[in-house]
Parts: sequence; C-alpha cells; structure tokens
Amino acid sequence: MAEHARAAESLNESPPEGQAAPVDEETHADDDGTEAISDPATDDAAVREDDGDDTTSVVAKRFSSITRPVALIAAAMLALIGVVGWLGYRTYEDGQTREQRNQLVEAARQGVVNLTTIDYTKADADIKRILDMSTGTFHDDFQRRSQPFMEVVKQAQSKSEGRVTEAGVESQHGNQAQVLVTVSVKMSNAGAPEQEPRAWRMRISVDKVNDIPKISDVQFVP
Repeated sequence: MAEHARAAESLNESPPEGQAAPVDEETHADDDGTEAISDPATDDAAVREDDGDDTTSVVAKRFSSITRPVALIAAAMLALIGVVGWLGYRTYEDGQTREQRNQLVEAARQGVVNLTTIDYTKADADIKRILDMSTGTFHDDFQRRSQPFMEVVKQAQSKSEGRVTEAGVESQHGNQAQVLVTVSVKMSNAGAPEQEPRAWRMRISVDKVNDIPKISDVQFVP
C-alpha cells in the first residue's frame, strides 16, 4: 500500500501531458550544455562601433566639404599663374622683337649716314667705316671699288654730309630686315662749293652677323 501511495504521489508531481517543464528565467542551457549569458562589455563595444562609424562618416563629409573649395581655389590659382606666365613670356617676346627691330633700323640709319658722309680730307677713314659695317656682296663690291672712288673724291675735293629724315622697317624676317630710309644730303666740291641739299630714298638690307647688324645691300628707290 505504501508503494502504491508513493507512485501516485510521483504521478501527481509530474507535469500534465503536453505541458513543458518550468525553466529558470534567468539562465538556460545551450545545446552543448553551456549557459548563454549576456556580456555588457560586448554590447557597449558594439554601440561604440556604431557611434564610431557615424563619427567617421560625419568627419569624412566635413573633410570633403572643406577640400572641395580648396581644390577649386588651387586650380584657379594654377590657371592664373599659367596665364600670367604666358602674358609675361609674350611681353618678353614682344620686347625682344621690338628691340631687334630698333637695332636693325638704327643700323640702316647709320649705314646711310656713313654712305652719304664723305670728306676728301679723311676719305680713308670714311671708306673704312663703310666697310666695317657692311657684309656680303655689298661689302665685297664696295671694297673692290673703294680705291677708284677715293681717288675721285680727293681730286674733286668733294665733301658730302647726310642726314636721315625718315626710316622704317619695310619687312623683317628674323635677323634680316629691309629698311626704307630717306636722307637729305648736302654736297660741295672745288668747282661748286655751295649746292642745294638733295633728298634720296634708299632701301637698305640689314643682316645680323655674329649678333652685329650690318648692311648687306643698298638700292635707290624712286
């Protein structure tokens, strides 16, 4: 009887069929028998990681918003420097061209003065001055004719003085130029001490030789 009573008591303590046995609310067992416990440190780390991602995104946006105008300003400055450099080079180049033109015109002017200013008392020096500033075929032709010319000047006791009234570049190609020169020439000799000035117009070809402008050709222009 006692055994039947304990068996009945045991049956009464078992949960009804279909109802699960009570489980501890605070802890439960995993499949491998290990209890799963929430780790506050891990949760905090996850939160901080999310916050860090948000902060990085904000910083990146701010950095992008700052660097974009800086890049535009830098590009504008580079473009401005390029323009200034180009203008500076053009100014320098124009200055060089203008300076070279002036040198060629001045050489033509001086060449015409030398050609038209001859004094029989110092004809040797005058002829030498013409040869020194001439080149090419003009130099060779004048040198070949210089001796007979000098004799005529001395015999006639001729004097002439030229004064340039106008000069300008007709054409220019690098170190070569053709210059139109108008000159007024006063002449005298033993038979006619006083003569009216004569106006001549010449086309003077000028070439630079060893960076020195020299007369290479002379033509009279009507």
